[in-house]
Order: sequence, then C-alpha cells, then structure tokens
Amino acid sequence: MKNGYLIFDSHLDLSMNAMEWNRDLRWPLEKIRESERGMTDKPDREKGTVSFPSMREGGVGLCVATQIARYVKPGNPIPGWHSSEQAWAQTQAQLSWYRAMEEAGEMVQICDRSHLEAHLTLWEKPSETLPIGYILSLEGADSLYDMRRLEIAYEYGLRAIGPAHYGPGTYAQGTDAVGGIGAKGRELLKEMDSLGMILDASHLSEDSFREALEVFHGPVWASHNNCRVFAPHNRQFSDEQIDILVQRGAVIGVALDAWMLVPGWDRELHTPESRGVNLNMVANNIDHICQLTGNSFHVGIGSDLDGAYGTEQSPYDLNSIADLQKIAQILAGRGYKEEDIGRIMSGNFIRFLRNAWK
Repeated sequence: MKNGYLIFDSHLDLSMNAMEWNRDLRWPLEKIRESERGMTDKPDREKGTVSFPSMREGGVGLCVATQIARYVKPGNPIPGWHSSEQAWAQTQAQLSWYRAMEEAGEMVQICDRSHLEAHLTLWEKPSETLPIGYILSLEGADSLYDMRRLEIAYEYGLRAIGPAHYGPGTYAQGTDAVGGIGAKGRELLKEMDSLGMILDASHLSEDSFREALEVFHGPVWASHNNCRVFAPHNRQFSDEQIDILVQRGAVIGVALDAWMLVPGWDRELHTPESRGVNLNMVANNIDHICQLTGNSFHVGIGSDLDGAYGTEQSPYDLNSIADLQKIAQILAGRGYKEEDIGRIMSGNFIRFLRNAWK
C-alpha cells in the first residue's frame, strides 16, 4: 500500500473483465498484460490497470463491483444480448465468479452495516492477503425480466441499481438517449424503495434522471460521473444536476475515462498524452464539486478503470489502480486538509452506506 489512505472505489466492472475479457484478476497486472500480448479483439488488450494485487497495493480495500449485461431490442445498434433472459443468465455467470473469488479468499461481499464495520476493522492493518470488500451493483437493469428477478437479486446481495446504461432501456433512458422512465421504470423504483436499495443515477438521461429522483425516495448516489463544465456531453452532470443530488445527500464518484475528462475525445485519434489527460483533471472534477457544494462531503472516486478501456484512455500518469493514491497527493498540494482528503478517498461513501444501512 503506497500510503495510509483507504480507498473506496465506487465503480469497477470486475466480473465483466473476468468473464468477457478472460482476465484472472488474481494475477499480477504484468502477467495479465503479458497474457494478452498480440491480441486485438478488444482495444485495451495489454493495457489493463486493475488486478487484486494492484488494488491491495493501492489500498483499494472497498469497491462497488458490478454485474452488467445489456438487453438490446431489434434495430438497436448497441452491442448486447437479444433477450432479457439471456442478459439475466450473463449476470448469474458473473455472480458465480464473485462467489468463486469469495471462496478463494480474494473478496468478501458487503451487504449491510455489520459487514461494513467488520471489513473496516479488518482493513485497519492492510496486507497483501486481505480480501477486498465489494458492494454488488447492477449497471443497467434490463436483465431484470420481471420483479421476481429483483427480489432474487436482493436475496443474493444486490444492493444498488443503475436503471439504464447506454441508449434506450426497459426501465429508463440512458446515455445519448432521451425520455423518461415510464411505467416499468416507476415499478422498478418503487420495488427498490421497498427493499431499501440504492439508486445509482449514473448514465440516466436528463429526463429519466429528474423523473427517477421524483419517484424514488431512498438513498441515491452516482457511482461514476463527472462534471459537464469540463466535458460538455449528456453523460456528465450539469451543475444543476449536481445540486439536486447534493440536496438528496448523494455522493458522486469521479471517473477516470479520458472522454469524461476532456471535450471531443476520439479514441481513434487521441492519446492521453496528446490531449494532456492526467490525474490533475480528475482532481479538477473533485474540486469543482467541492466548490459548488462548499464542502468535501459529496464527492469520491468511482474510477471505472478497465471499463472497456485501459491505459490508452486513462490519465497518462496512471499505470495501475494503485496510482489512485496520487489523487490524495494532488489534493494535498492544492491545500486540501487531511480530513477532507480522507472523506474523498473513502469516508464519504462509507458514511453514505452507514446512513443507508442504519
């Protein structure tokens, strides 16, 4: 561990990397990259940034880990499964991987306040063998083909849901789509409310964002979202949306994907070096939220590292997830106090969960 800050990363697609990228996250990062040498099926081959050893090295002892499987209707050009039942089956394969990692002692699921407190006590003395705690989240709810799937998912530990991902969805409209949540979205949110689940506002279109927050009365966070003032795109939050979330007591996890940090990113043309994308830009988003709110209580880190991109689309001064600790150093250099940095690195999301799981 590079220094004393515990990191809570509020968005990591760990099971997607394991099941679709075929990465054994128990391996050192160098071994994962070497195993992919010469592969061209995905643009981030040989460029991954996340493994369990690198998470432990960087003090990333807690994370929100996703299940993700998109259902796409005929005519939708976005990649995905052709039925919601297929998408559900994919999420269950991902769940099986998480369970296997628990049995191997690599991970431990955090489902309630007692689990959280026990894990925090365990991580008071970090080591290379401690399990990484994870809160299970569903990114895009299309795989829930009926409300019984939601109940089953809650029973196996699902605690947060982002109703939409990219494009149009069954329960809400996502990035680059328009429109509200509709009757099915309202039904989902009411069921989530009754179960005490967390609504993830990331990826919601503006209309769906506003309607969801009107219908849903439980705890809300944004696991991986940046500020539109720096990257003017509907994927990022306007200052008004940030203010709405803060009024609801939300915490926003700032992401590291280059296209969310600079305007007009083109992955075919640009590199982090050519666009000057570095961790200072991540700190800019953190600072903007702090300046808007007048405090450090509503922002954290939701890196989205290895979310279908690698070092080719990450800040150039980050080689692995362990380098998230550099954010603390940057904030300290900007005059942030130690208690503020501690909140941003993990404390805000921990406080959020303590309140949500009273």
